[in-house]
Amino acid sequence: MLSEPRSGRLAAWGNALLAGLVSPDDAVLAIVGEDAVHRVEGLPGESGPVGLTLALGRLRALGVSGLRVALPAPGHPLGLSGPPEFNARAMDAQEAVLCHGAGFGLVPEVSEAGPVGDVHAEVVWRCLAVREAPPADVPSLGEAERELAEALRDATEVLSRLDVAASGPVAEAAIDAYRARAERGREVLAPGYPGRAVRVLELAQRVGTLIDVAYENGHGGAVSASEMAARGEALRPVERTARRAQVAAYNSVVEERERGVR
Repeated sequence: MLSEPRSGRLAAWGNALLAGLVSPDDAVLAIVGEDAVHRVEGLPGESGPVGLTLALGRLRALGVSGLRVALPAPGHPLGLSGPPEFNARAMDAQEAVLCHGAGFGLVPEVSEAGPVGDVHAEVVWRCLAVREAPPADVPSLGEAERELAEALRDATEVLSRLDVAASGPVAEAAIDAYRARAERGREVLAPGYPGRAVRVLELAQRVGTLIDVAYENGHGGAVSASEMAARGEALRPVERTARRAQVAAYNSVVEERERGVR
């Protein structure tokens, strides 16, 4: 979870574009990020892949008024609404974007190209039909914030008890370094998002970083099979909570609009 999901960038900056808060060029630049190119395939009325600018304009013309994120994992169809074909593709990619206002969804297919030392990612977003229904298991921002605080506290206690390196200074240094890298030249969310969404996403990223550090930086004193199992049991619900919070943050603009807040 160290990296920002591509579906998050597409939804956040796509929502800002749909709201008229950013230009198409700025939105596309932010969505593509460090990738080489993004295209959309399967749009109604198009026989082949098209660029993001045309795709977002076409989706608006088709009635799309907002974009939601799904971050599913095995056994947890977070943010999905069906049908099975779309859910299966999203589960394989572990992310997707669902259109609000029209029955479409986008799943990224990522490939790498280029010579050794200069490899770059190319992304094709596959446009498919989706069921217009409430997304699965997405909390409100308030719920996500409370759940994250509790999950972070509980996981830190368990990891400290197991003497896992990610519970102490090693984790703090890694998290601080990641946040410094992430904050250079990047907005946490696109214009138009409420401040609480920014806070929730930042905390979710921090929790996600702790999980990655726990898995990647050795086992500390947790060397027995039972201790390893206990560490895994401690981290799994935390990872689930962090993913739920990410989705809540990215989807907050659409959710607030549906409730009439905006």
